Amino acid sequence: MANPAMEVALISVIVALFLVSATFGSSDAPFIVAHKKVSLNRLKSGAERVSISIDLYNQGPATAYDVSLADDSWTQNVFDMVSGNTSKSWERIDAGSLVSHSFVLESKVKTMFYGAPAIIKFRIPTKAALQEAYSTPLPPLDILADRPPEKKFEWAKMLTKYGSLVSVISMVVLFVYMIATPSKSGAVKGCKKRR
Repeated sequence: MANPAMEVALISVIVALFLVSATFGSSDAPFIVAHKKVSLNRLKSGAERVSISIDLYNQGPATAYDVSLADDSWTQNVFDMVSGNTSKSWERIDAGSLVSHSFVLESKVKTMFYGAPAIIKFRIPTKAALQEAYSTPLPPLDILADRPPEKKFEWAKMLTKYGSLVSVISMVVLFVYMIATPSKSGAVKGCKKRR
């Protein structure tokens, strides 16, 4: 189960990003929003594979030039690089465009890892200094944690959670169907009376 405090913090960050994007939407500058995602995959060898993906969106009306991404929070004493690189650069990201970068790490150390946001630097033609943006933060990663086996479908939980909702919706749909479609016996009687 997810930590409620972490969910509230993540929702707050997303709302803040949307408010800031609305504020800067009227200016003629690029506005970079970066979303960092991670997935954990336990390997049979006693290691855990960590797949990181970072999506960069240019929500502003102008092009961002000389864009560089650096995600250096992955310590080398905990993680080994499997594929990709923790940094990437693009010549430009046009207005309304999306670019992605991903890499894969592996860890054999059991730990709780707190990663920092990725740092994005870009140039705006009207300003001399490089602009900086940050990706969304990651929740703490419990590397090689003891997890109970997950069941594909837990019918009992789904039935208790959604059963009453499904029954109410099906009754409403059945009632509307009965009202909307004419009765066949009534239609036959109406035809006989007209003759």
